[in-house]
Amino acid sequence: MSNRSRLTTRVVLTVIVVAGLAIDAYVHFHLASAFKHNKTSTLSETELFRAEAVAAIVAALALLLRPRRYTAAFAFLVAAAGTVAVVVYRYVNVGKIGPIPNMYDPYWLPTGKTLSLVAEAVAAVAALALVAMFSGRTTRLVAPNRTAVQSPG
Repeated sequence: MSNRSRLTTRVVLTVIVVAGLAIDAYVHFHLASAFKHNKTSTLSETELFRAEAVAAIVAALALLLRPRRYTAAFAFLVAAAGTVAVVVYRYVNVGKIGPIPNMYDPYWLPTGKTLSLVAEAVAAVAALALVAMFSGRTTRLVAPNRTAVQSPG
């Protein structure tokens, strides 16, 4: 793969991850207040939804500002955790876990949960592909004077 096509692939994957995390953040901020009554003495589901939204924003900004393997890995963890959480709490009544309230919700909202699930899953796959791209061996470019130069990235 040429350096130009590799760069294009990285940019496209980054845009996909950032868009997926932005959708994730929007949906979680939008739905957070609907779950304010589901709480323990320590945490509410609203607070957990807002924390997920903030984590998605931080991961997206980190990837945009510093596109590296570790920021792609962080974006993957945020998106994958969101994907797993929505699927588990949709199909399994886990119950209350310590300070975390029982978030079992077997109903799918037409736009909210489904949109969030798709965005998180696509972002997770794209972020994992970015991790793999950043983990690849660095290629060497040969400058006109035939000196090997470390390529950026």
